[in-house]
Amino acid sequence: MRAVIFDIDGTLLDSVDLHAQAWVEAFAHFGVETDAAKVRSQIGKGGDELMPVFLPPERIEREGKEIESYRSDLFKRKYLPEVRPFPAVRPLFERIRAAGLKIALASSGKGPEVERYQEILGIADLVAVVTSSDDADRSKPHPDIFEAAAQKLEGFGKDEMIVIGDTPYDAQAASKAGLRTIGVLCGGFPEADLSGAGCVAIYRDPQDLLDGFDRSLLATS
Repeated sequence: MRAVIFDIDGTLLDSVDLHAQAWVEAFAHFGVETDAAKVRSQIGKGGDELMPVFLPPERIEREGKEIESYRSDLFKRKYLPEVRPFPAVRPLFERIRAAGLKIALASSGKGPEVERYQEILGIADLVAVVTSSDDADRSKPHPDIFEAAAQKLEGFGKDEMIVIGDTPYDAQAASKAGLRTIGVLCGGFPEADLSGAGCVAIYRDPQDLLDGFDRSLLATS
């Protein structure tokens, strides 16, 4: 193993419920009533993949960009200040770096959001590669974002990389990109969903992965 590609929301940051609340509020602003639990189950996808679950194509064509822009501004203004890291993220990153592995971030968020996330996490100095929705035409569960991260990790084969994510969409996207996935449960998806999507190992959260590092795939040469 030579590189680890991390999802951010729900994997490193306790932000899934906040993103879901922002979507519910944004949809309501445009007169669309949604079920909060159903919205939450779609977090992990980008807006291009999430909105079609709740809106017909003609409305997305007409108002999709406006809805997404409203949601993005709402999240930054109201919910981003509440986002916190899960325990042990930086120590985990330090352990990964000490093992000689490079770290990449692959988020469906926009570039400025991902920059802010790195500040909240305090891990920018440990990250070699960063990709965001700006690097992908399509969001998860399409493979674009992980393909972009793999390309930026020049000289590494895909069998030398592994993805860590909290949603089935991470595992599906990674699989389409030819990458394996370690799942974490801290984003709220059931273990059965992560296993069913193809995760090769599952941990509770970053702390659990750090505690079991020496027995994990990350320590396998």
